[in-house]
Amino acid sequence: MSTLDRTDHAIIAVLQQNARLSNKELAARVGIAPSTCSERMRRLEIEGVFNGFHAKVDPVALGIGLQAMIAVRLRRHAAEEVDAFRQHAASMPEVISISHVTGPNDFLAHVVVRDADHLRDLAVSGFTTMREVDHIETALIFEHIAKGTRPDLTRDE
Repeated sequence: MSTLDRTDHAIIAVLQQNARLSNKELAARVGIAPSTCSERMRRLEIEGVFNGFHAKVDPVALGIGLQAMIAVRLRRHAAEEVDAFRQHAASMPEVISISHVTGPNDFLAHVVVRDADHLRDLAVSGFTTMREVDHIETALIFEHIAKGTRPDLTRDE
């Protein structure tokens, strides 16, 4: 990946706030010509700076009544067991993110479910029945605040 310049950083910052801007609006906000903006966007996409553009959706509109974090401890840490668990968890529709972590647990899975019964069923059938899993702990999420933006740590300011 090439080094990002000030204009690239400005494009990224503006799009993190509103990814639905037209190229013309984006160019105006960043202070460059639309053709230049279009070329830069194409380059940033090719270089993999952007992983995609997403719509933020109200969970209640999708029938999501509860969110939880499920901490998972594996029986062994052999690569094939870690990979098997990661693939299994990532395949479950209720798992919206999974993190391989250090500490007493091996994974943290952020899950979304309809209600407490759905969470219980997911914990039992989705996690504890896997031979790789030794122990799980579930914590309900009372409130989830996702900023939706990433800080730019590549520049000193």
